[in-house]
Amino acid sequence: MADPRSPSELLAAALPDAAARELYCAILREGGRIRAAEVAPGDTAALRRLVEVGLLVHQLMDASYSAVDPRSVTERIGAGIRLASARLLVEAEQLPGLMDDLTQAYDATARRTDAPSGVRYLTDMAQIRHEIELLSQTCRTEGLTAQPGGARPAELLPDSLDRSRRYLERGGTMRTLYEPAARLDRLTVEFAVELTRLGGVTRVLAAPFKRMLIFDRTVAVIPAAPDNSSAAIVEDPATVAFLVDVFEQQWQQAEGVNWSALAAGSAEPAVHEQVGRLLAQGLTQRAIGSRLGLSERTVAGHIARLRELYDAETLFQLGWQMRGARTGESDA
Repeated sequence: MADPRSPSELLAAALPDAAARELYCAILREGGRIRAAEVAPGDTAALRRLVEVGLLVHQLMDASYSAVDPRSVTERIGAGIRLASARLLVEAEQLPGLMDDLTQAYDATARRTDAPSGVRYLTDMAQIRHEIELLSQTCRTEGLTAQPGGARPAELLPDSLDRSRRYLERGGTMRTLYEPAARLDRLTVEFAVELTRLGGVTRVLAAPFKRMLIFDRTVAVIPAAPDNSSAAIVEDPATVAFLVDVFEQQWQQAEGVNWSALAAGSAEPAVHEQVGRLLAQGLTQRAIGSRLGLSERTVAGHIARLRELYDAETLFQLGWQMRGARTGESDA
């Protein structure tokens, strides 16, 4: 059903008012990010308006707001106006000019694109999340993500899913790598199910790999410390091309997963059964842990359970009995 409002009314509803513009510029002067606790009571309405328009994005994890490039807002509003009715075309063409003051203010802020090509380092986690949000906004065609470590941190999933949804709904493609242990975490599986529904593709790789995010094959974010407490923003073309090549090789080695079936509890055997299967194949405890993304201590616990089940006193005995059991099953 067509919107009954006039073109002028539709355009006015899509633009921020004077108070919202003033608050937006103030946020840009502070680096493009503001915590909810820092918003003055008198600015609450302006803040709400900026979120409604799309010039601010709420970061759930640390209750903060990140500024959005007015160009992306302009594109969204313009597309909606064009689709709604041909008679709104004139107003849609006016949007870049109407947003020009905000665009100039945004560009005047220290930006990623203003930095020389190479590598930048960030040590503040809030700033790292803010940078990833900005890169997600400007990413247009392809996102490549490698997330080792098994289960994704639960507190990061809401923001990550919201960011992925906005990107995929713009028509981008997304490929993600997980360790096999990710299949054992309910929240991570549910996250992968939703990504798949939105159009993303997620595989698991049973080999060690490093964390990385690559945007449009032009910018990469990689850890700059073993504990992931800092990040490197890589824009050097040769380095990014190398990282893309590494990702593509790992993607070819990775396996697809039926995440929906896994969420329903019908796709994967129990963990101890997976451990037993690999043990019967002759893999060592360390190799099993590496394959499944589990610690050696966790693998040892599963092996202890299997030894009780098979009444085996030694690992050699257990492996022998399990190989015999599997041979008997295949002969049956």
